[in-house]
Amino acid sequence: MQSFRTELENPIVEKDILELEKKIRLFREGKMDDEKFRSLRLARGVYGQRQQGVQMVRIKLPYGKMTLTQWKRISDVSDEYSTGNLHLTTRQDIQIHFVSLDRTPEMWSELEKDDITIREACGNTVRNITASDIAGIDPDEPFDVTPYAHAMFEYFLRKPVCQEMGRKFKIALSSSEKYTALVFMHDLGVIPRLKIIDGKEVRGFKTLVGGGLGAQPHLAITTHEFLEEDLLIPYLESILRVFDRYGERNSRHKARIKFLIQKIGIDAFNELVVEEQLALTHQRYHVDASLHESSQPAVDNKQSVNYGPLAIDPFRYQLWKTTNVFAQKQPGYFAVYVRVANGNIGSHTSRRLIEKLKDVIADDVRVTINQGLQFRFIKPEHLEYVYSVLDEEGFAAAGFGSVADVTSCPGTDTCNLGISNSTSTAIALSEVIEEEYPEFLYNKEITIKISGCMNSCGQHGMASIGFHGSSLKAKGQILPALQVLIGGGVLGSGEGRIADKVLKVPSKRGPDVIRAVLNDYKKNATQGETFLNYSQSKGERYYYELLKPLASLETLLAEDYIDWGQEEKFATAIGVGECAGVMIDLISTLIMEAEEKFAASEECLSNSKWADGIYNAYAAQIHTAKALLLQQGVQCNTQHGILKDFDTYFSDKGLYIPGSFKTAVMYMNDVPPSETFANEYLQQAKRFIEFAKVFREQTVLAEK
Repeated sequence: MQSFRTELENPIVEKDILELEKKIRLFREGKMDDEKFRSLRLARGVYGQRQQGVQMVRIKLPYGKMTLTQWKRISDVSDEYSTGNLHLTTRQDIQIHFVSLDRTPEMWSELEKDDITIREACGNTVRNITASDIAGIDPDEPFDVTPYAHAMFEYFLRKPVCQEMGRKFKIALSSSEKYTALVFMHDLGVIPRLKIIDGKEVRGFKTLVGGGLGAQPHLAITTHEFLEEDLLIPYLESILRVFDRYGERNSRHKARIKFLIQKIGIDAFNELVVEEQLALTHQRYHVDASLHESSQPAVDNKQSVNYGPLAIDPFRYQLWKTTNVFAQKQPGYFAVYVRVANGNIGSHTSRRLIEKLKDVIADDVRVTINQGLQFRFIKPEHLEYVYSVLDEEGFAAAGFGSVADVTSCPGTDTCNLGISNSTSTAIALSEVIEEEYPEFLYNKEITIKISGCMNSCGQHGMASIGFHGSSLKAKGQILPALQVLIGGGVLGSGEGRIADKVLKVPSKRGPDVIRAVLNDYKKNATQGETFLNYSQSKGERYYYELLKPLASLETLLAEDYIDWGQEEKFATAIGVGECAGVMIDLISTLIMEAEEKFAASEECLSNSKWADGIYNAYAAQIHTAKALLLQQGVQCNTQHGILKDFDTYFSDKGLYIPGSFKTAVMYMNDVPPSETFANEYLQQAKRFIEFAKVFREQTVLAEK
């Protein structure tokens, strides 16, 4: 492959992209280990697909926001490098599929021309920071959390502490206590609050830590009822340092922070967080909210937009207006929501919407956590026009966020881990609601969510009615199946309920599950009883008995062996997932990484970034120690364990410095970051790397 030159003004971004291009070239030439390369590209938003030879590129949109110019840029890039489809995700990202690996640096360069990044959109990093799509326009919000979400995104992008963690880390900010960001299922969730301190109104946050879905769901635990705003980012940095050091690294299924908290307990976890405080980059970090002002109307209040007579269906328009239009806290303005089936919208459609709507919507489009779009600051006299434009493009479906608005991950369409189809199943379930239960188009309490596997990318684990892809065996044949879950939901104030696993049914019976559950609710619920309360009162056993007839394999038809959206018989074909990156165990690769961390430390110190320089020097010593331990046949699964084991197998045997290696390394937590200490600590790392090289060479010679 040929190298290319970027045309970017940001030298940091340019260096990133050129580094990716260089590593791709080394990989193609057989000079870079496959596992090491995979980890590197994942941290740069490049994810392997189910289809061989092509990649999914994930675009990181903090809190789901993009300007109209950015939306157009993404659309143009999708045409040039992909298939022209934009996939909106439940984490407010946009994914582009079927991209050639060799073209990803060039594609990234094109995106960055409008400040769009793919950096740390995948891999063991801080993933895209999500937030309520109504942040800034929510009548119930104490204050706009958007500036804090943006500040967190900027602060932790490329931060040394969160580049190679044991697993990914997900963050959500809710706009209010009513909770629209699902904070209870995140590694860190925050809810804005106000408090009177010494007669003054102070901003702060309720904080929750350790939530997650996946195969083993866990609700987040409240750590602060009120954390002052200036302490939020330092607190997160402390958490990431603890997670990086103590988090599991060998078993990816036990590597999320929820498992660390379960293992040591929340009190011990909180103590470890406090121990990191002195070494932080900042003890307090003020976010200047005025630098991130909320979006503004597209046109002046006195200006009108001229368009011809509109031919619209009054009934369909009123239904859409009732279910898809939201009154903002700003008087006289409305936000409009767009249902996007399976989160897929074409580039040509996107450009037409931009052109037709640019004069009546704000330059602020939000991707929502249920894979839709939101346009804001629309004047009431322009709502009919917005509806007509959406109707022309086939995106005026009513019932945004309702039972009919089914959330789904890509599943077997593109994902290595997909077991059975989720996208075509979602369409079938949505059709059942729209055709047979139109009254549920107004119901936004009940949610239907589906994932292609148990990992819950479609968030099935917290759905009112959830499904995840699976398989069953009957009469010597494999057939596609759905695991049914019932009773998840949002309780408010950061609390939620995880859905109960009920039973498996053949995939083609998914619509019958919906019919049975909704018919039962309509028939037996008391007046005004929510589905969440009703399903909780009934319990898992009740739904097992209700749905048991649908799980019978005695009455299978030929069509049951064919998955939704497919023509051939079902066959499981699960690949190796890349959601969490990989571990790198090659000794030579670890030494190389240590040298890269050392170089990164030197660069930080040259820019007076003492805390970051110290952390890179720490990482260099960790990589080096792990390499030496592996050479001795000692397997390690946490950084904390590496420090202890190195003392056992080296320091205590007099093979390295007298005293404790762990104490020498962790001294970084005992003094505040400074130029003097940073340089001393860097020299300590340098001496250790040099020792490791000599020790390795001597060991290799002795073995010959």
